[in-house]
Amino acid sequence: MDISHVILYAIVPIIVVMLAGYISGKKKIFSGDDAKKFNKVVLDYALPAALFVSIVQATREDLVKDIKLTLVSAIGIMACFMLVYFVFRMFKKNTGADAAVSALISGSPTIGFLGFAVLEPIFGTSPSVALVVAIVGIVVNAIGIPVGLSLMNASLEKQNPGSTKKESAWKPVIHALEQPVAWAPILAVIWVLAGIPWPAYLSPSFELIAKANASMAVFSAGITLAAIQITINWQAILGSIMKMIVMPAVVLILGLLFHMDPLNLKMLVVAAALPPAFSGIIIADEYNTYVATGTSSLTLSVILFIGFCPLWIWLTELCLQAF
Repeated sequence: MDISHVILYAIVPIIVVMLAGYISGKKKIFSGDDAKKFNKVVLDYALPAALFVSIVQATREDLVKDIKLTLVSAIGIMACFMLVYFVFRMFKKNTGADAAVSALISGSPTIGFLGFAVLEPIFGTSPSVALVVAIVGIVVNAIGIPVGLSLMNASLEKQNPGSTKKESAWKPVIHALEQPVAWAPILAVIWVLAGIPWPAYLSPSFELIAKANASMAVFSAGITLAAIQITINWQAILGSIMKMIVMPAVVLILGLLFHMDPLNLKMLVVAAALPPAFSGIIIADEYNTYVATGTSSLTLSVILFIGFCPLWIWLTELCLQAF
């Protein structure tokens, strides 16, 4: 794959749009609260529409072929998620809640915000791209977030008994699955498996809002970065290393061991190399836990992604040729 194409068509547009959002935030044209509203449009409307309309145009054969994609995504991402948690739990100053937020940030790719924005310019617009975004999104939102919240609440309860309500362990999972970004792709997969033909004339109604997904998500990310205080420290650097190097490396190794489809593996490695999940920062801010370091790690990872994205594509192609 031509690396210059990746840089010009995937990386540069993201930098330009994110920079526009960042400048708008610094000039007070938009605030952090505005970014949250934009994020809600992305997560509740644009992204679910993009995922649904793309997946329903796939075939049963496509879904069967992507079983390995699902397994590698779940095993690889959640293994890295728990690795980040246990590594950051070893720092003396960190509580279990701090480690849980670290996992939610550095152990989760921001697939919902940057997935389509990065993958489509590189790999084209196809049901395969949507399936990668959907599967990784389900792992992050329906598995990672509930696990992270459970670990965080357990730590907070231990520090301050009675500070959190006793809730069912399944409540975070159910809440995650209630979100459109989780149930929309699941509904689309069921639709395809049921063999129901998708009327082509319905697609434009979904695609109109879906087109706003990538641009609004990246612009909002720029506003968010402008609204937060950046302080680079060793934990922020370690978080970036684990996100930008360890996670894509683990996914690449697992993909090779599982003999994944080469194209799916390339897309999954790039998805794993995406910057940390913005949802982790939102949760950190809500609980007032590990906000400064988590935000710094996110910012550093966004900058590093400019170089690591083409690097991981090149390394994946090299490994596929060797194996």
